[in-house]
Amino acid sequence: MPRLTHDRTTWLTYAQLGLWGFFLYGFGPVVPLLRDEQGTSAAVAGLHSTAIAVGALLGGALFAPLARRIGRAGAIWSGLAGVAAGVTAFGLLRPLPATLAAVAAVATAGMIVVSGVAVVLTARHGPAAPAALTEANAVCAGMGILAPLAIGASVDAGFGWRPVMAVEVGLIALVALAARLSRVRPPQAAPAAAAAADPVGATASAAAPAEATAADDVPVPLSARAGAVERVAGRLPRTYWIAWVLMSVTGSIEVCLSLWTADVLRSHAGMTAASASAAVAAIVCGMFLGRLAGGRIALRWPPAPLLLGALTVSLAGFVLFWLAPVGWLAVTGLVVLGLGNALHYPLAISIALAVAGPAADKAAGWSAYSMGVGFGIAPVALGAVADGVGPHLAFLLLPGFIAAALLLTVRLGRALRAAPTGDDRTPALVGA
Repeated sequence: MPRLTHDRTTWLTYAQLGLWGFFLYGFGPVVPLLRDEQGTSAAVAGLHSTAIAVGALLGGALFAPLARRIGRAGAIWSGLAGVAAGVTAFGLLRPLPATLAAVAAVATAGMIVVSGVAVVLTARHGPAAPAALTEANAVCAGMGILAPLAIGASVDAGFGWRPVMAVEVGLIALVALAARLSRVRPPQAAPAAAAAADPVGATASAAAPAEATAADDVPVPLSARAGAVERVAGRLPRTYWIAWVLMSVTGSIEVCLSLWTADVLRSHAGMTAASASAAVAAIVCGMFLGRLAGGRIALRWPPAPLLLGALTVSLAGFVLFWLAPVGWLAVTGLVVLGLGNALHYPLAISIALAVAGPAADKAAGWSAYSMGVGFGIAPVALGAVADGVGPHLAFLLLPGFIAAALLLTVRLGRALRAAPTGDDRTPALVGA
């Protein structure tokens, strides 16, 4: 069984991803409040999700060249600086075009942070990368619990949601100061550079799940590792693209819940605006708990079967949430939903980066495009349907997304099992 070691670099990258999570999970409850403030429809308010999608595309395109130029550590810190600047603008500006532009800027910088953290943890932890990524996203969700609660408290006190944006900037400054005082920074070498110096050793660290031991502890031959370097250097494998589509679909599930759950709680469960905004934290709370447990489980179970189980839990949670006529029962469903959603992204991205091998920077950049697709299309479609039939009925789009994700996960598991050693095969991801 792989062992996950928590060094200072690991904790720093966890904290960096958590800073992005504070904005991301706080952004959803803000959208209905911003819609009321700007006097727009649900579909128009959903354009803020499109702005996130545009930013994700830009961030995905910028990460790999930025990492080559200033290193992964520099890219992550540059991304956090961009998040701070964008959040400041978002909190100060009021017109719709200005808030859309600010959100796009925040998302561009945030995707650079997400890509950098994913690649650093994959390179540093090898076969334990799925567990490390799950724990990192647990920290992200943990920070995300605080944001909706802070927004709900601020709105209830009469201050509105904007003061919470200042909290995000302060947290970024605090983590940057702590990192400087402790003199810890992520590794700088990119997988391609490492591979040029030591093809076999670099591959073992940069794409470790692809080179990890099989379920029966039989090591993958060194010749297969070298062959994987040569193969992946030219293109990303077919298995990666299945995982890419899967990330797009699961991203659609998460962003729709983030943006429109508060509306459903207000319209169907009879909650106030402040209570509904705070109750969105129930999803993130479930995700936090699921990722804490999932980090340990991911060391014992291969990602594809574990992802099937997580999607099933998500479906059960959605049914409870959607049918619930009262607030407390709907919130219980949201917690269950969060438990399932907890493992969607960490497991999918761990598979994607594992099969990418030494092209991890390129793969991480392209993964941001998958999130851009999910964030850009699904919430706007749901908002348009909600304008016609109401948010509660419109939410029936989500079981369709979950069903599509289940089918893609089955297809991904088959692709992992069928791929030959030295080509697409990643024994640590397949399992027995």
